[in-house]
Amino acid sequence: MENFLLRNIENPNSADINEYLKVGGYKNLTKSLGMKPKDIIEEVKKSGLRGRGGAGFPAAMKWNFATADPKFPKYLLCNADEGEPGTFKDRPILEKNPHLLIEGMVISGYALGSEYGYIYLRGEYPQAKDILNEAIKQAYEKKYLGDDILGKGVKFHLSVYQGAGAYICGEETALIESIEGKKGQPRSKPPFPVNVGAWSMPTIVNNVETLSNVPYIMEIGGDAYSNIGSKDCPGPKLFSVSGYVEKPGVYELPMGISLRDIIYKHAGGIKDSKKLKAVIPGGISTPVLPADGIDCAMDFVSMPKAGSMLGSGAVIVLDESVCMVRVAYRALKFFEHESCGKCVPCREGTDWLRKILERIENGKGSEGDIYLLSDVAGLISGRTFCPLGDGAAGVVTGMIKHFRNEFEEHIKNKKCVVS
Repeated sequence: MENFLLRNIENPNSADINEYLKVGGYKNLTKSLGMKPKDIIEEVKKSGLRGRGGAGFPAAMKWNFATADPKFPKYLLCNADEGEPGTFKDRPILEKNPHLLIEGMVISGYALGSEYGYIYLRGEYPQAKDILNEAIKQAYEKKYLGDDILGKGVKFHLSVYQGAGAYICGEETALIESIEGKKGQPRSKPPFPVNVGAWSMPTIVNNVETLSNVPYIMEIGGDAYSNIGSKDCPGPKLFSVSGYVEKPGVYELPMGISLRDIIYKHAGGIKDSKKLKAVIPGGISTPVLPADGIDCAMDFVSMPKAGSMLGSGAVIVLDESVCMVRVAYRALKFFEHESCGKCVPCREGTDWLRKILERIENGKGSEGDIYLLSDVAGLISGRTFCPLGDGAAGVVTGMIKHFRNEFEEHIKNKKCVVS
């Protein structure tokens, strides 16, 4: 499959608007402005595009909910927080292909009837902030942004809002709270952001990768796009591969490719010819899969059947030298630190799980700790305002399900026997 999302990023000047124009940049915006907004949404619907941030919700369905609401103004927010450990798929777009994102946001804004857009950028991407701001400035100069885009009477203004490094602000309602100047904590839903979002107005929140797919859909058409990848989850997908592989990096591949092919065909297999032990397929908040569980299709429908989730598509590969108890402990330290504290099951539960894992890891575990871990995880799952608690619980239950023996050995031997 020829790259589209990562097209031209090997060009050292790829972030410059003139280089983007040389490879056909903004032609899909010109094409889209000659269409009716409802026809653009219909193309997105035919494409089958699902949100690439982790939830996999059909993009056109979300868009239709917002356009059906009579309130104005409507806001388009790009979620560029990308705080999930193991995830760096959006970074090449933000730093190497920012005009693709801008073009996608202008097309989407026109389709939605939105005149104002914001890119909510994670605090740890300072270089991306400078690149995006320069790209936005160039787009204004070329009349791809402003009050009268390309002389078509279409208005869309765009700016960057940088967060302060909170993982929770990757959740759409916490992101909205933050962009309004409030503490980044999730809201109760309903009402949903498509009706009551930023400043109580209809708001669409889409991920960087999702919005960057929109120009491609307009280029080849929704029907052609729907034939890429899997039937239920079509289109290209960015996978960020890290860990014990020969060629870590970001790969643009058809949705539905097997996890085995990503690891062995594209990422070069396990580093130093060691054996594969486990894979976390979609970022740290997705349940781990053992080595014999990688013959599964990487899409939003197939992965739950395999016992995990696609998540952000962040593939973390672990070899035989890795202690799974230590992985679980490190993950829960992260979740405990990043919990916003709004709801009791997450605030208290992640702390409790971390403490149990810490004592097991340090050789102070006792008989019954494994059952206690499972009980606490069960009390968290499904009882929190946002998916952070579910992610923390899923780490623990997945590790116990597939690597219970390592937990038992830690408790019995009072030390790690793997490394």
